[in-house]
Amino acid sequence: MKLIKIMLLTLAIFGFGSAAKSQVKNGEKIPDFELKDQNGNNFKLSSALAKGPAVIYFYPKDDTPGCTKEACSFRDSFAQFTDKGVQVIGISSDNVASHKKFAEKYHLPFTLLSDEKNEVRKLFGVPKTMMMPGRVTYVLDKNGTVVHQFNSMTQATQHVEEAIAAIKKI
Repeated sequence: MKLIKIMLLTLAIFGFGSAAKSQVKNGEKIPDFELKDQNGNNFKLSSALAKGPAVIYFYPKDDTPGCTKEACSFRDSFAQFTDKGVQVIGISSDNVASHKKFAEKYHLPFTLLSDEKNEVRKLFGVPKTMMMPGRVTYVLDKNGTVVHQFNSMTQATQHVEEAIAAIKKI
């Protein structure tokens, strides 16, 4: 009984994992942003979108079970994105060195961005689940407008399935 009370109190304080009030919605345009990639290079969203649509996925932490499963699923399906001219971009609060190690270890062929101050996560309004950073995927058209989003902490590989289905409609 005591454990249930603690859990309920925690949920009341930190929320039930529902979407943040300011979470970006379908049809909204994403403001431009700039972050460092896993190689220490500057990545600017507007420059990337000049090349075509993008899938941006936010994940909690490099080299953890769910995040590794998600990243490897994007890796294994990478050709389905590039064949449509779509860029895949992963974002977490891990630093550049962590992203580099993660990308090399799992042979990730796409961009990982370091958002150490969680500024871009806040820009998108990515919700937290309890105290953990959320796992949300956004599909953007070449104009930077959200055409699809998927939010699930537990269905890591479904983020890829959802993104592939969405890009087929662009």
